[in-house]
Formats: sequence, structure tokens, C-alpha cells
Amino acid sequence: MTFKDNSMPSVNGLVLAGGRSKRMGSNKDLIKWHGKEQRFFAADLLKDLCQDVFISCRQDQLVHFDPAYHALTDTFLNMGPFGGILSALRSDREKAWLVVACDLPLLDEESLRVLIENRLPDKVATTYESPFDGLPEPLITIWEPASYPVLLRFLGEGITCPRKVLINADTHMLTPRNPDALLNVNTPEDAAVASKILRRGNAVPDAQKPDMND
Repeated sequence: MTFKDNSMPSVNGLVLAGGRSKRMGSNKDLIKWHGKEQRFFAADLLKDLCQDVFISCRQDQLVHFDPAYHALTDTFLNMGPFGGILSALRSDREKAWLVVACDLPLLDEESLRVLIENRLPDKVATTYESPFDGLPEPLITIWEPASYPVLLRFLGEGITCPRKVLINADTHMLTPRNPDALLNVNTPEDAAVASKILRRGNAVPDAQKPDMND
């Protein structure tokens, strides 16, 4: 598998699931788009591509957490995705981290595999160009070990936006083959769009109506 290539740092997987989901009105990580909580579904997508896989979450989310999965709570607090990424890099500074958000219900294994196969480890990160605005998509990105001091430098300047880091750092950016895979679902309106695509079968063959209940 890709992570056994000894010529570059191994890749761990990280699912960002620690958000408060205020715009959605219900916990995005618990939505069952594919028959199980999205945080666990995303972790399953990563497990065959990464050495180890973790779910970034808050301490209070550990209640009813499936012990078959590994939780990684933030050590950089109240910084959103930026804190989750930094916490992962701090926990293992010799690994690269393939980071994905829990609000990507159309994400597929092929999109992750393409990212890994086209990774440039001498860059700060390898990411996709967003099909929606042409900017780097920070929440489906491989953050290399070299990104840790870069992120800390931006933090010292008061910047906690991962996208701004990618824009201003030495980033390798790919054009997605499946643009739908990068659709972020942050609101009920976004969820309606994702549900329509899933029902159409363009992203996931066994698409079903998501269970929005916690």
C-alpha cells in the first residue's frame, strides 16, 4: 500500500469531527449518510490508505464513542479545524496527516487515493483545488511534517485559517476528478443538495436518505 513506501514519511489519517455544527442545527459527524455515523464512515475510507486513523473530537464527544475507532482530542483548543490539524501534527511529528472533514458525505476512496498517489512530500501540503472557488481545499489535504512549524508561525501571527496557510505556503494543488467529492455540507440546504446527488447515484452507488438524528 502507499503508506509502506519508505522513501517518504508515512501517512496517518485524521477525520475532523469536533465542530459544533451550529449552521446545520444537528451534529454533522453523527449524520448517517451511508448507514453509520459520518465520522466513522470517513475513518473507514481512510483505513486502507493510511497507517493509522484517528478521529479529531472534543472531550465531551467521547461519550458513546465506538471503541473500534481511535479518538484524538485537541491540545490546541478553540481553534476549529486549525487546532485539530496542529494537534495531530504535534502528536506525531514524523508522520504526514491526510486530513478530511466529517462534512464531506460525497467523499470517495478514489479521491483520497489520487491525493496520496500524487503527493509531493517536499511540499508543505498536497491538496485539491476547490471546484467552487478555485482556492485550496484545506479539509481534504495531506499535511506534511514540514507543515507543523509553518502552522505554528501563522498561529504566532494570529492566523488560524488553514486555507490561508495553504494559499501562502509551498502547496501542491490538484484538480479533482470528482468535484462532487469536495462538497461541504454545512447547512440543511447543503444537505438537500448532497442528498439529491446521492440519490442520483453519481457519487455513491448505494445512496440512501441520510438519518439526520443524533
